[in-house]
Amino acid sequence: MNKKNYGQCPLCNREVDLTFHHLIPRKMHRRKRFQKEYTKQQLNQGINICRSCHRGIHKTYDEMTLASQFNTLNAILNDETLQRHFGWVGRQRVGKRKT
Repeated sequence: MNKKNYGQCPLCNREVDLTFHHLIPRKMHRRKRFQKEYTKQQLNQGINICRSCHRGIHKTYDEMTLASQFNTLNAILNDETLQRHFGWVGRQRVGKRKT
């Protein structure tokens, strides 16, 4: 499920290698609450984002908070704390792409 590709990160707008971020973290998929509330397809939905934004999301919020409050791209984009992180990431120089 870890799809990797190259493109524009929807969070920091840099052109970089992208990683797959589950909108509902995989750790939550085995919990009954999430199994009842979401289909397998919904649990596996995600977005391709850069490694720096991905790391920032997981450093800022725990899995339960991400699963219940930040399970859409809009929710992630509208959070002030995450916006500051994405703004900072967007100002960082992009390293050379590994081929």
